[in-house]
Amino acid sequence: MNEALTNIPQHVAIIMDGNGRWAKERGQERRYGHQAGVETVRRITEECVRLGVKYLTLYAFSTENWNRPTDEVSALMGLILSSLEDEIFMKNNVKFTVIGNMKRLPDDIQVRLQETMDHTAKNDRMTVAVALSYSSRWEITEAVRRIVTDVHDMEELPQNILKNWKTGGIRAEDITEETISQYLCTNFMPDPDLLIRTGGEVRVSNFLLWQIAYSELYFCDTYWPDFTADDLHKAFESYQRRQRRYGKTGAQVEGEAQPQNNK
Repeated sequence: MNEALTNIPQHVAIIMDGNGRWAKERGQERRYGHQAGVETVRRITEECVRLGVKYLTLYAFSTENWNRPTDEVSALMGLILSSLEDEIFMKNNVKFTVIGNMKRLPDDIQVRLQETMDHTAKNDRMTVAVALSYSSRWEITEAVRRIVTDVHDMEELPQNILKNWKTGGIRAEDITEETISQYLCTNFMPDPDLLIRTGGEVRVSNFLLWQIAYSELYFCDTYWPDFTADDLHKAFESYQRRQRRYGKTGAQVEGEAQPQNNK
């Protein structure tokens, strides 16, 4: 690490790419790369805790990944089941949660995921959100369906307006960007400050499309199994050299950062 890390992102999202290619280059089956990737998850989770990150979201299995060969999907499901060790979460005071369509996962994995979420629910140093059977288009589609249902419930009968107002019914004209955010899987955490993708690809692959509207993006060629704490530091160093303007000019941002004299 060459620079002092003075500006740690509150929420880091990572597309963990390159497991299969890493294994292939070593003459191994793809599952070997996924197993190695689990060890990287442990290392990076602990380093994020140490640095003070509050939310870490990991893209583990997309809805599109269901189209992969059956044996690889089965291996991934088995790996998920075997790698859910409470120890790494409990010893680091980390809360574990899942975003995605859990109903598509095998029953035994759903049970194990829920057990881990329940066991770590009171941990508060950092939250790890694992995206399983997740895609952003699926998430947004689900949000729209639920919003439409609530709008319909609100407008169905005049005498139901008060009841539905108390239970969360909404009117179409009241829908805002904040409303949509509250219907997404990630409504319990802020949008990512930094999105990291390993493995050399330069795309976001249907991951947190709504949430990364103003995230800083960092791409590196390192395959996920080889991604180290030093690589994480390089991403953070890049992040802290950037100016986050949110549509404003650089001069405006710099002016807002200056201490105001008392009048």
